[in-house]
Amino acid sequence: MRKMFQDMEIVSLSGNFCIDKKPAALNWIEGRGKSVVCEALVPADVVSSVLKTTVHALVDLNINKNLVGSAVAGSIGGFNSHAANIVTAIFIATGQDPAQNVGSSNCMMLMEPRGEDGRDLYVSCTMPSLEVGTVGGGTVLPPQAACLEMLGVRGANRECPGDNAKSLAQIVCGTVLAAELSLMSALTAGDLVKSHLQHNRAKASAPGSGCGQ
Repeated sequence: MRKMFQDMEIVSLSGNFCIDKKPAALNWIEGRGKSVVCEALVPADVVSSVLKTTVHALVDLNINKNLVGSAVAGSIGGFNSHAANIVTAIFIATGQDPAQNVGSSNCMMLMEPRGEDGRDLYVSCTMPSLEVGTVGGGTVLPPQAACLEMLGVRGANRECPGDNAKSLAQIVCGTVLAAELSLMSALTAGDLVKSHLQHNRAKASAPGSGCGQ
């Protein structure tokens, strides 16, 4: 560039329009890295017996919490309950750049009643800017490489270059969907608060036990 435009002043290699590791509408709209959509149809008996809730309660909570609540807060890509928890955990375990969870956690959860009388649950997870890779960086560290090996996506795909990274992105999105469904069910059933009250490890210590409050 400098050979062609000799009077050009180089301010920086990056002008931040790439918007790496920062919240941005651009990544939410245009996508960055891998764009993934994962969906599932959960039968009515599973919703009631496993998730311990109802389709109506989940759909209602998703609208009021993940959609309306996030919109009122002015969120960009934050239409979910805790996608960042899963993204960050998998990123650390598989040698990704944890700081890129900022854009990679962009996620929209949608839930709708389906099937006969709307008794089944349709759920979808849309993640337009998952920044993942399986070559170089932290992926070469032994523990992280072992995790990628377990997932079947370690290193480059020799037959179809890039396919391992695509598969890793699909794994992340699918895991986020499962975790979102789990937390949302716990919230509708009131189990989240109950479990925290029962198993909270930060309970006040008895007088004279040593540790400060």
